[in-house]
Amino acid sequence: MGSREDGDLQRLIPLQGLRIPETNGDSRSSSPADSPSGAPSSARQSGKEALVKVLHSWASKKFMSGCMILFPIAITFYVTWWFIHFVDGFFSPFYALLGIDIFGLGFVTSITFIFLVGVFMSSWLGTNLLSLGELIIQKMPFMSYIYAASKQISVAISPGQGSNAFKEVAIIKHPSVGEYAFGFITSTLVLRKNLGGEELCCVYVSTNHLYMGDIVLVNSKDIMRPNISVREGIEIVISGGMSIPKILTTTNSQNNLSSRSGKYVIPQV
Repeated sequence: MGSREDGDLQRLIPLQGLRIPETNGDSRSSSPADSPSGAPSSARQSGKEALVKVLHSWASKKFMSGCMILFPIAITFYVTWWFIHFVDGFFSPFYALLGIDIFGLGFVTSITFIFLVGVFMSSWLGTNLLSLGELIIQKMPFMSYIYAASKQISVAISPGQGSNAFKEVAIIKHPSVGEYAFGFITSTLVLRKNLGGEELCCVYVSTNHLYMGDIVLVNSKDIMRPNISVREGIEIVISGGMSIPKILTTTNSQNNLSSRSGKYVIPQV
């Protein structure tokens, strides 16, 4: 009975001819109905990504341009504001004791005081008092070095006020061949030799923002003198070379030597 029923079921449902459709991940992509709509969606997606990249690049460039423009302005205003507060603090406590609270009054008083000190020190009495004060400071063991260094820097920044000031801006071959160093001529000397004398220039090469450096003795003929002033040279050193001109023109060393020919006499040994 059981075998007869199984034979009837095989005749009704042929198992060999039956195919089960496979469902995998590739069936959707190979469907002809989905391919026309998939291409435009991918094109729109790539277009959006390209637009986002262009906008991001444009916004980044404009933001950096704004930072580069505003940064020096902000630093200038910040340093100026700090300097005003610093100078204003010298005389503000005195006005506070008097009950006067006006911002900037201490700054104006400080500037006026500095101007009056300059006028007084230019007189005969001020010069003698300054010499007496320097003599007292030079007797102090630690303060004498600080005062001497700070005075040399102040004189160097204001050239023409003393023999220790920076005379000229110089470019020398230092420290090795093919390298050039930026320095300042501080003095000129004569080196005596067996065959005669040689005029040398004492060139100060700054290594740490002007107040520390090396002293190099260079022959006057080997020095290149660019057409910039000492003040411009100091700005170049302080700025780390960022303010140096794009083109430097050197003057003729022979002309500079001939203009000082009557000042230095090279002895013949």
